[in-house]
Amino acid sequence: MGTSEIVGSVAELWRFPVKSMGGELLQDADITERGVLGDRAYALVEPDTGKVVSAKSVRLYPELLKCKASFVEPPRDGGSMPPVRMTLPDGTTLRSDSSGLDRALSACFKRNVALRQSAPEDFTIDQYHPDVAGADPGGNKDTVVQQKLGSALFAAIGMDSPVPVGSFLDVFPMSVMTSSTLARLTELRPRTRFDSRRFRMNVVLKTQPVGFIENDWVGRAIGLGDAARLNLSLLDPRCVMTTLAQDDVPQDIEVLKTLVQHNRMQLGDLGKFPCAGIYAVVAAPGRVRSGDRVVLN
Repeated sequence: MGTSEIVGSVAELWRFPVKSMGGELLQDADITERGVLGDRAYALVEPDTGKVVSAKSVRLYPELLKCKASFVEPPRDGGSMPPVRMTLPDGTTLRSDSSGLDRALSACFKRNVALRQSAPEDFTIDQYHPDVAGADPGGNKDTVVQQKLGSALFAAIGMDSPVPVGSFLDVFPMSVMTSSTLARLTELRPRTRFDSRRFRMNVVLKTQPVGFIENDWVGRAIGLGDAARLNLSLLDPRCVMTTLAQDDVPQDIEVLKTLVQHNRMQLGDLGKFPCAGIYAVVAAPGRVRSGDRVVLN
């Protein structure tokens, strides 16, 4: 029988109502089998290409990560998603239920885009790989490649998908990071600001050790609060998004370079990736609150 230990507490809970836009820092969150309720409920899609819009496509959408999104009212489990309010980089505010929305968004990004609540079955993005040796096991550098995500990614590699068709989640329902990882990165490169917002995690844990402790958690489970339980499935491979500017966090390619140098990990048969944090599936739903204790099993 495995041992259980209290490893810390919930420091941050995040929900991102619109994919690749700034999210909501929550005091409590409902965890469902699909992850944080309302997370990545909406995304921009290009009607002309069928591709989902992502901040990973830095050259086409350099301003996307500077947008902010929040629900006009809290989502309810089992109900339809409420509208979202989006604040664009110039301060313009748009609601998802307003007329002329797609026209206004297209004018902002200077490309034909539309806000959607369901991903195409062939969920594909344009992903920019920066000129960082070792960041991509495929060897791509300073180039854009088409990347399948969500259920389309798992269909392409012949595996069962942990996220349903239509979900805008990249790979798994949940993502978790510890303050230990952030402290280790800061220790390795003090001049770079390793703010948790760079990594766009659902849950950030306050933990005591300094180090990439999630590396030893794959295959284990964590309990969050009284009910929610996550099975920890795969280390989280990182990309150009961690280097981009948002709010008061500056652009800094050294984020990715530091991970390549110090935490490049083998992920199954897929190759070695720079990793920070861990992906999870929901074993038991529940309400999680900031400050809840976290038990590792």
